[in-house]
Amino acid sequence: MKNLINMWKRLSLVKQIIVGLIIGIILALTIPEQAKFVVIFGSLFVGALKALAPVLVFFLVSSALAQHKSGHKTNMKAIVVLYVVGTFLAGVVGVLASFMFPIKLTLVSGVESVSAPGGITEVLKSLLMNLVDNPVKAIFNANYIGILAFAVLFGITLRKAADSTKTFMANVSDALADMVRIVISFAPLGIMGLVFDSIATSGIEVLLSYGQLILVLVGAMAFVALVMNPIIVFLKIRQNPYPLVLKCLKESGITAFFTRSSAANIPVNMSLAERLGLDKDTYSVSIPLGATVNMAGAAVTISVLTLAATHTLGISVDIPTAVILSVLSAVSAAGASGVAGGSLLLIPLACSLFGIPNDIAMQVVGVGFIVGVIQDSCETAVNSSTDVLFTAAAEFAEWKKQGRKIVIK
Repeated sequence: MKNLINMWKRLSLVKQIIVGLIIGIILALTIPEQAKFVVIFGSLFVGALKALAPVLVFFLVSSALAQHKSGHKTNMKAIVVLYVVGTFLAGVVGVLASFMFPIKLTLVSGVESVSAPGGITEVLKSLLMNLVDNPVKAIFNANYIGILAFAVLFGITLRKAADSTKTFMANVSDALADMVRIVISFAPLGIMGLVFDSIATSGIEVLLSYGQLILVLVGAMAFVALVMNPIIVFLKIRQNPYPLVLKCLKESGITAFFTRSSAANIPVNMSLAERLGLDKDTYSVSIPLGATVNMAGAAVTISVLTLAATHTLGISVDIPTAVILSVLSAVSAAGASGVAGGSLLLIPLACSLFGIPNDIAMQVVGVGFIVGVIQDSCETAVNSSTDVLFTAAAEFAEWKKQGRKIVIK
């Protein structure tokens, strides 16, 4: 037993996660009833990350801004530009994939009634209202827009505080980061529970019946992650982007795939950014911001499912309208919550562009939830890994200008 424990400790976290994944699949396919207890591991893992992430984000951002020295350059402008461009182009990829492989849905009846935004103004209003949310309420409800807004203001005003106060903020931030590392060390158990729950609940047969839709969604997201994003990064750093792209997918994307929450994956991305040697003043702001607004995978989901609805209903879509849909998908994706299934509720908003009634649009949302086991996992993996990727790309571009060598370990 001692030898087994030592062998387990010598494995990297990614390899441990793969072992947990395999065990979860085997249990779900062989003894789903007897192994139901493992579901609690997944719930505890995601719950712990979600509990720590809002507080961690607040202290990281406010502490970083409080200790920021005047004249110290950050790359936030370049990162935000990459976020916007990447999300818009992902919407374009989703539109093109839908034109190349048109899908007709078998719309289901009796879709459960859920609340969805009624228009683009409602999405923008919601974003603005979240900015001025009560900070305690924002942390309690994991409203990351509100948390970021308050943390930024709090951090800037703390610049005039005593050094002891700034040190306290930094110490709390470090303590929270250590707590998160402890939680992440239990990722193999958590992911075993998550994958068991997904397969035991939905079954592989249900996924196979929506195979074409899943292939288009996953294919478009894979194109974004493995072709589009590397091109963007290459144009920024002017060297082979794949070592960085693959590292981000491996160390951030895999965890995000199973947690299905950009918010819960913030601590993972923070840790990766630290290992890449990025500036903490930059990534402590850009990573939480990316978890809120950098939603390339969500843009793909919204555009693909919306055009699937138009194909099903026989609605013709011209090129100008497709461009508008790409923009709308990007804006809507930025308004999607950082939790599992957050992008699906924005589909009725995009459907309204084509005059599709809300009851039909909500049936499309129902289809989205059916394929969500795979769709949402892939979407979150793209969303979250891209946060670190673009943050690193912007910083590495500055390194190149300074003559510093970029080494991806």
